[in-house]
Amino acid sequence: MDDPRPDFMRMSPVERLMPQEEMLEVTHARRSLLIGVPKEVSTQENRVSLVPDGVALLCRNGHQVMVEAGAGITAHFSDHEYSEAGASIVNSPGEVYKADIILKVGPVTREEMDWLRPKQTLISAIQVAMQSEEYFRALLSKKITALAFETIRDKTNQLAIIRAMSEIAGSTSIFIAAEYLANPEYGRGKMLGGFTGIIPSEVVIIGAGTVGEFAARSAIGLGALVKVFDNSVYRLRRIQNNLGMRVFTSILHPKVLVESLRTADVLIGAIHSHDGKAPCIISEEMIMQMKEGAVAIDVSIDQGGCFETSRATTHKSPVYKLHGITHYAVPNIPSKVPHTASQALNNIIVPIILEIGSEGGIENLLKKDYGVRQGVYIYNGILTNLFISKSYNLPFQDISLLMAAFH
Repeated sequence: MDDPRPDFMRMSPVERLMPQEEMLEVTHARRSLLIGVPKEVSTQENRVSLVPDGVALLCRNGHQVMVEAGAGITAHFSDHEYSEAGASIVNSPGEVYKADIILKVGPVTREEMDWLRPKQTLISAIQVAMQSEEYFRALLSKKITALAFETIRDKTNQLAIIRAMSEIAGSTSIFIAAEYLANPEYGRGKMLGGFTGIIPSEVVIIGAGTVGEFAARSAIGLGALVKVFDNSVYRLRRIQNNLGMRVFTSILHPKVLVESLRTADVLIGAIHSHDGKAPCIISEEMIMQMKEGAVAIDVSIDQGGCFETSRATTHKSPVYKLHGITHYAVPNIPSKVPHTASQALNNIIVPIILEIGSEGGIENLLKKDYGVRQGVYIYNGILTNLFISKSYNLPFQDISLLMAAFH
């Protein structure tokens, strides 16, 4: 009968004391990467995926970076700063797309796809709800590996980029509200917050996620009275714990919500849906109950909006008045503060690129790093995202199984 014990335990006491063969961890040869940063083509996108400090760090680690001329201008990073950091400034996107790894912020467009080539790695946002079956079929035909900002996770299993951008969006939404509330045309000429001897401003926040939490932090910091609504008691309890103080919280009870809206100076819509479409929480009738000159900011407009009266606006023309209420519904609020948002993106992306280099390539990193692996939606031309597969009826393979088969 076979001895079930491990080989080492089957040895005699004398044999166990003899030198044994050492089992060393398999290491991968470092790889120098060529990284390309194209200029964003969307007029709504002011961010850049890599800032000069990130370029300098990558170059010090033996990598090369190509930046398209003007790529950082809207985020207030000059070509000179990139050049001083060690980047090569190129004048055409065609040159940038010769790189091993392409770093974008917005999704690659159909025109930009023409420059992609097999075995490249693309790291960018994907915005699934705004794409089509034809878009993904065209991208799959390029035989690239693509990672989405929306699904990359960090070592704590948090959606790293989504969380960073949500924190920025939450805080920025309050500063936007303060700007319009004080505006004589769109607001009430009123300072957002509190002042000695004057009743503080009231801010109603719909949604107790990351956006709602950071909107609440900023509003409380200004002295405003904050009310947070959410359908999850767990999220409401968590936001109170994270804020370290008691704030008004309530489930989405229509009667309580309407009463709060009647006295609110600012309404923030911060509902996030995992299926890509935000539910409509605030009806037009509810908006009509608000006092004239109040400000309604729908951060959820990226997912269609959670106010019935919301319609998407742009950074150039961000607001409109309806029923006396100033509506701000610009998708991609972090792009309003592109310098800060670009630095936040850079701080998440650069460590991933350094790991790709130290592991000897993207495949080796994906085998090792579960969080980065969750960001992959195309692997060498194979769709690996189940949500995209179901949404557009495309064939799908599990990325973990593909990695298990990779040698």
